[in-house]
Amino acid sequence: ENGDTLGGIFEIIVKGLPPGLGSYIQWDLKLDARLAFVIMSIQAVVGVEVGIGFKAASQPGSKVQDEIAYSKEKGFYRLTNRAGGIEGGMSTGEPLILRAAMKPISTLGKPLRSVDIVTKKEVKAGKERSDVCVVPAASVIGEAVVAIEIAKAMREKFGGDSLDEMKRNYYSYLNYLRER
Repeated sequence: ENGDTLGGIFEIIVKGLPPGLGSYIQWDLKLDARLAFVIMSIQAVVGVEVGIGFKAASQPGSKVQDEIAYSKEKGFYRLTNRAGGIEGGMSTGEPLILRAAMKPISTLGKPLRSVDIVTKKEVKAGKERSDVCVVPAASVIGEAVVAIEIAKAMREKFGGDSLDEMKRNYYSYLNYLRER
């Protein structure tokens, strides 16, 4: 109505990931870094959180770290999931929780002041028809890029020359984890 645009936050939750995707020793293979990279590559995204994200900066460690427990039924698991499913650059097996903050898009229905780069005179920015809020559309893109990055991490962890071979390696890994 008033010619303005809106930003917002979208959330992506990935369930069922095995522990151990990513790397704790190689900077460019850390799962959180890779996911932040692909989400930040979406136009208008200005920030990414994993788990409780920026809230962790204002909390003591005892309110941020996830305690680890064990039961025969579940195996090793976290009592909470403040880390959002990633610790030290690797998946923990808990749900992966990502949030992306988006700024309002710049194509306003009520143009702001600008400057003509040739004449250097003040002008109004161009007016064009656009969406008021692109957060819903960006969330779909976010799901897609996260799925692709998770697929890459799965391929790196479980390898193989075919999907059947990769699945065999994956199930073998899950059996190994259960036997520990």
